[in-house]
Amino acid sequence: MRLLRNALLPAVLVASLVACVEPATEGSSTSEAGYASQVEGLETVDGFFEVHEGDGKVLVTLPAPDEGGTLIRFIHAMRLTSGLGSNPIGLDRGWGNSGQIVRLRQVGDRVVAEVENHRYRATANNPLEQEAVAQSFATSFIWSGPVNAVADDGRVLVDLTGLLTMDILGLADALAEEGSSFSLSSDLSMIEPGSVLAFPDNVEVDTLMTFTSGNPGAEVQATAPYPGAVTLGVHHSFVRLPDDGYVPRKADPRTGTFTLGFYDYSAPLNEEIITTWAMRHRLQRVDPADPDSAFVEPIVFYIDPGAPEQIRDALVEGASWWADAFDAAGLEGAYRVELLPEDAHPLDVRYNVVQWVHRQTRGWSYGGGIIDPRTGEFVKGHVILGSQRVRQDRMIFEGLAGAGKSGSGDADDPVEMSLARIRQLSAHEVAHALGFGHNFAASVNDRASVTDYPAPWVVARRNGTLDFSQVYDSGIGEWDKVTVEWLYGEFDPETEEEELNAIIADARDRGLLYIADQHGRSAGTMHPLAAVWDNGADPVMELENVMAVRRIAIAGFDADALAAGRPQSALADVFTPVYLYHRYQVAAAAKTLGGAYYNYARTGIDGADLRIAPAAEQRRALAVLAETLRPSVLDIPENVLVLMQPTNDQLWFAAPSERLESRADPSFDLVAAVETAADVTLGAVLAPERAERLVQFHARDASLPSLQDVFEALEGVVLAPAPDGRQALIADAVRGRYVFALMALDEGSTSQLVKAKVRRQLSLLEDQLVASGSRGGERGAHDAWLADQITAHLLRQAPERALPVTGPETPPGSPIGSYDTGPYGSGQFVHEPCWHCE
Repeated sequence: MRLLRNALLPAVLVASLVACVEPATEGSSTSEAGYASQVEGLETVDGFFEVHEGDGKVLVTLPAPDEGGTLIRFIHAMRLTSGLGSNPIGLDRGWGNSGQIVRLRQVGDRVVAEVENHRYRATANNPLEQEAVAQSFATSFIWSGPVNAVADDGRVLVDLTGLLTMDILGLADALAEEGSSFSLSSDLSMIEPGSVLAFPDNVEVDTLMTFTSGNPGAEVQATAPYPGAVTLGVHHSFVRLPDDGYVPRKADPRTGTFTLGFYDYSAPLNEEIITTWAMRHRLQRVDPADPDSAFVEPIVFYIDPGAPEQIRDALVEGASWWADAFDAAGLEGAYRVELLPEDAHPLDVRYNVVQWVHRQTRGWSYGGGIIDPRTGEFVKGHVILGSQRVRQDRMIFEGLAGAGKSGSGDADDPVEMSLARIRQLSAHEVAHALGFGHNFAASVNDRASVTDYPAPWVVARRNGTLDFSQVYDSGIGEWDKVTVEWLYGEFDPETEEEELNAIIADARDRGLLYIADQHGRSAGTMHPLAAVWDNGADPVMELENVMAVRRIAIAGFDADALAAGRPQSALADVFTPVYLYHRYQVAAAAKTLGGAYYNYARTGIDGADLRIAPAAEQRRALAVLAETLRPSVLDIPENVLVLMQPTNDQLWFAAPSERLESRADPSFDLVAAVETAADVTLGAVLAPERAERLVQFHARDASLPSLQDVFEALEGVVLAPAPDGRQALIADAVRGRYVFALMALDEGSTSQLVKAKVRRQLSLLEDQLVASGSRGGERGAHDAWLADQITAHLLRQAPERALPVTGPETPPGSPIGSYDTGPYGSGQFVHEPCWHCE
């Protein structure tokens, strides 16, 4: 991804941060002569404030303190200029936080860096009321240092080196994998020489931060040249606070925009105490009275010229789609895309940047930026796109269409399809940097938004061939036009709320649906039309298409899936996403089962009731889902199995990370592949939340499928006789995964009602397996063993007994690794799970 949540604030600084107090400098002087002597020989740059760099130090000259001791206030944001290159850890080039307001204030002969607390405030124009709220909640002192000197005009000289070389981002904790630990090495951490840049509204400084460990984890060992010492570049931005010309727009849960929230203790008793504002860039016309007047500062996104030319062109094209949405909203000229000038720094706050980063593996892309924590105004938009994503897409298409299609320029050219994906990804992440969150229901409205997660839409033809003509959409969607008009449209303050409501009403009249990230991402969510990496208006019908595509692709899979000259062992990497091609559409179809339709609403405006999915829809979904467990569906033909050669990589780091697990190494493991695919279906159908809803919805309406109905439908396939040979082996493997899935549902955080039904089913299943086991043979032996596992499970004593056999690890999918975005305080607009990313 790894999206700001609809939480109360952008991410805050790490809670465990300990103030760093430096000793006073011996002989420091408060005279003009003392001031001059301390800056002598240092390189001085003047901008937002005066900075002096040299001898490994960064000193700053700040205005004289006001009556309260405040020297200066600014937004302090941090991002990595050089990352680790490991997606599971997430410390990528360009990763960082969205900014916090820091006050440098003089307290006696010291200067303190204080992080302001804007989570709690009083908006009333009453200084005493504001003071009462401010004094009720803590701020955070994160650093202090001595006053080095005071000039004759009262300006204060301060050495900020200590603040700049603190681990404010929590990088040491982020590097610490399970069983490992890292600590900041002060001797190996320093200011990057010559890195200071000063502009009228911001100062930029780079530091080199080294973290050492005696027991680095596997990810660090795979990426760092010397794992015991990891050096990362940290970029600091000190940004002038925006003026008060920005006008916040009240957030609306029906629109999917990012929100900044705070407790407003000035709110009348009949209003909510929590206020939420939509996050957006500032757009002001030169002549506010003239709707055709030019914009003072259009929103410009700059593309990283460090991307390869073919990729760069795709990034420009995809990001440029948003101009159509602004034009449709009557905001012509408000948005454009350019290449980043050669002399521009990608982390300079004057530039909204789409940055191309490299990792060892593919990983999440991100969209976010620097935010004014007081108002939600975007000061800078920042997008990170991982370079390995497009290569993984190409590999998937080679598995479906064949590597020989590359370069043809046809609809099934893997390179062209991958570039189409990059255009969509560019538009998706720029959406987040404009203030738009995910809409995971957009795919059902003819792909109405680039903020959905798009699966490649491949259609199985009746003649057994695949149609790639609509694999990815091109251009901005109808929902995107709605959200741009709502978030950036210009309205008369007297009628603004009415006009904003009208925009949403019109979208709903046109059938446009919006479902947020938290209600569409996981397999256990319940809206039948909200899912990730899915397609089509009917998720169950599309699952039937996806299974047909998968069947055709597996039947036609051969060595042509790799370019000539590649090691044949790499076919296993290409085959993995082909074999698991149905994984996301399974999750999408499962949401109809125990599902319910709803829409976000505001009382008195467009309130609507929740509607449980009709019984016929649920039973149809259950039947199609159960078929994905049939041995003939999960089988892999012999002509494909014999292609799978052992890996003989000469480089230790060349081992694939996204290949199907093998317990039969070096042989390809058919059983592990089958178990992985079975777990995809069983994990979605038997998700704990779904089981709870099935029980409760059936109690409310007996025509709806019950949890017992689900068990019987699954067992109709899982317990059915299978032919001898491979399919008999597959049937045994699936039956075992079903038994363990029931055990896991029993062991999970489910209600007593669900546990009672699951345990009853396990008892019934135990009887059937005992009877099967008594008949002998290979299946009988396996069923007798499964019956023993159920007996032990049902008789277990506390503490809870672990499952006897865990399933194989499912290869990473969307796109790889965990949803963890790093230390608390990262401030990425990413979901998490990964907040706002793809």
